Amino acid sequence: MRVLVVDTALGLCSVGVFEVADGVARSLGLRSEAMIRGHQERLAVLAREAVAEAGGFDAVGRIGVTVGPGSFTGLRIGLAFAHGLGAALDRPVVGVSTLDALAASAGDARAVAALIDARRGQVYARFWIDGRPDGPAEAVSLGAAGARVAKLGAGAVLIGSGAVLIAGSAPDALVHDHAGPTPDAVARLAAAADPIESPPRPLYLLAPDATPPSRLPGQPRPTRE
Repeated sequence: MRVLVVDTALGLCSVGVFEVADGVARSLGLRSEAMIRGHQERLAVLAREAVAEAGGFDAVGRIGVTVGPGSFTGLRIGLAFAHGLGAALDRPVVGVSTLDALAASAGDARAVAALIDARRGQVYARFWIDGRPDGPAEAVSLGAAGARVAKLGAGAVLIGSGAVLIAGSAPDALVHDHAGPTPDAVARLAAAADPIESPPRPLYLLAPDATPPSRLPGQPRPTRE
């Protein structure tokens, strides 16, 4: 299956076209740049270059896009782009968990902790043992994540922007401070996903920081008695 992947969830802006067969993703065209902001300006340019290198859209069978957890703005940019491309090409669009893609980027380690810095003393986390998830994706405190990591044992892999925050709890672990998942990992998961069970909808594990305004524009401020 030929898959076009889009990832703007974390610290990368990545677009690639991959041929996926027997669980192996072969890159046909790839563009990836490290960035925290500016995805909107670069995404279409990178997509055009990657697709041109791969020989065009004709053979693309589906589109995969990371759905979070991650940056609120980055996620919405990637999802909007993937939805628009899917509608224009009449191709299915599937969502890929950022944590699952990070774990898939870690290779064949027996135990993996995918960890994303969620700020405020928390990480987004998911744990794997022998290739199987050990619980759902969740937002947990650094202390709770450290306790889970400590139980993974020697040779565990900690991967993602939150890995260095937890590394002290598992001195024998391998730490990969990736800015985002590898595009080939996103492609493998997208190719294997069931489009019905993997909708391209944002995955938020924490409520947004923003709060609704207390008054409408032009409305007078309430007086205190």
